[in-house]
Amino acid sequence: MSISLPPVKTFDLLPESAPFTPEQRVWLSGFFAGYLNLDTAAVTALSSREAEALIGTAPGEDEDAPWHDPAMDIAERMKLAEGKPLRRRMFAAMAQQDCGQCGYVCETYSQAIAEGKEPKLNLCAPGGKDTLRALKELAAEMGAAPALAPAMAEVAPTPAAAPGLGRDNPVEVTFVSRRKLNGAGSEKETWHVEFDLTDSALTYEAGDSFGVFAANDPRLADAVIALMGARPEHPIGSGTLRDALIYDRSLGAAPDGLFQLISFVTGGAVRAKAQALARGEDPDGDLALLDVLGALHKFSGLRLSPEAFAEALDELQPRLYSISSSPRHQAGRLTLTVDAVRYQLGRRQRIGVASTFLGSRIEQGQTLKAYIQKAHGFGLPADPLKPIIMVGPGTGIAPFRAFLQERAAAKAPGRNWLFFGHQRMASDFFYADELNAMKAAGQLERLTLAWSRDGSEKIYVQDRMRENGAELWAWFGQGAHFYVCGDAKRMAKDVERALVDIAVAHGGLSSDDAIAFVAGLRKSGRYQADVY
Repeated sequence: MSISLPPVKTFDLLPESAPFTPEQRVWLSGFFAGYLNLDTAAVTALSSREAEALIGTAPGEDEDAPWHDPAMDIAERMKLAEGKPLRRRMFAAMAQQDCGQCGYVCETYSQAIAEGKEPKLNLCAPGGKDTLRALKELAAEMGAAPALAPAMAEVAPTPAAAPGLGRDNPVEVTFVSRRKLNGAGSEKETWHVEFDLTDSALTYEAGDSFGVFAANDPRLADAVIALMGARPEHPIGSGTLRDALIYDRSLGAAPDGLFQLISFVTGGAVRAKAQALARGEDPDGDLALLDVLGALHKFSGLRLSPEAFAEALDELQPRLYSISSSPRHQAGRLTLTVDAVRYQLGRRQRIGVASTFLGSRIEQGQTLKAYIQKAHGFGLPADPLKPIIMVGPGTGIAPFRAFLQERAAAKAPGRNWLFFGHQRMASDFFYADELNAMKAAGQLERLTLAWSRDGSEKIYVQDRMRENGAELWAWFGQGAHFYVCGDAKRMAKDVERALVDIAVAHGGLSSDDAIAFVAGLRKSGRYQADVY
């Protein structure tokens, strides 16, 4: 479902010298907007200076982005961006993960919206409704039109991605197999998943990600339809309501549009409550529980038009996973390392859409739509002699398995050090046989493990880093590249903090100089993160 920028303020497409009355200018601007198919109700004719003040400079011209931190919540990010040009505030509204799931990185997605080149405001999957609400408010400042309309004739359309190289042009791949990576007694459900790319002609590199178009659990779709009192075969577009709810629409967190729809068919206190929820308020303290099914339970007894209901839901977005294989290791094959997400929220179990689709619902030999998302600044050093340090607890090991396979296939002489951690060694040591074999062969020089549930004291990868601080510092002195993959909110921040502590303890730097040292690693490309 495409979300267009909301029309708020009307500007002229015509030059100020044009001999028309204000009313004529508004009418003609609307006419030309429609004629040029701009998907707007109004067009701006801001001067270059005004446009620059509104949007801000192009990406890369203003490097000051203190909010570009995935561990920071959106309220804090927006506070830091106050007073900045529109494009920068849109940048701050993004989830700051640079995951590529939207087809951009955070900064270029915000720029595309600000310039009117990207009409969809709901592509930031990690940011969810918070990001969408913020973008709607910011988009209202510029009206419905591209903010650089004076130059719009010079703006070439974005070229279509090659087949399989972008979310807008996926290809069919074949599901081959899955095997559980956890042993008996594990509290997790993690799968090694394999795909055959032979018929898709897809190619990828170590460090890239894989976008998967998964389907909702049919049982959840059926529960939603039953609660609506609708017929599964009710026609929606070229398919049925059931098809739409399984393959096309998100059944996760209830979108604002659904609450707006509910407010249209209710009245009194119920309408006021639905309107409050549509504004992002939480009148009953249960907003976190309200997925689509939960919202229908809350406002039970309503007769919603199936067409209007489907249109009110968000599109079912593809999910992005770090690839855990190298194409040099086995041509035509691609693997993922996936945690199946299942958790209790209120009285119901909730599940991750793609993770459980890959972990239990798709069958061997079935095809699905998928694409390769090229890595944004996350890859092996160009010089194969450079040592690398990889920190990847849990499923964060995925890209580093790919790195190790790639370096082995290329016979790269650079030294490799992996920090891996999880809950228990006996049940959660992913790819143990492979890693131990690499270590025995000398390809993996150091394998440092951390287990948080095996003893009376919880040990994490950042603890092992500090324990090995002197040697880590020596590796940095030899030009090592540092990588971290995994949780952005806690683990990645803790790892960065450990690096600062190591620079102080073993490099003799002050705290400020240690922070600057880590920042310098990032700027030079020697510190790379794949976080989510």
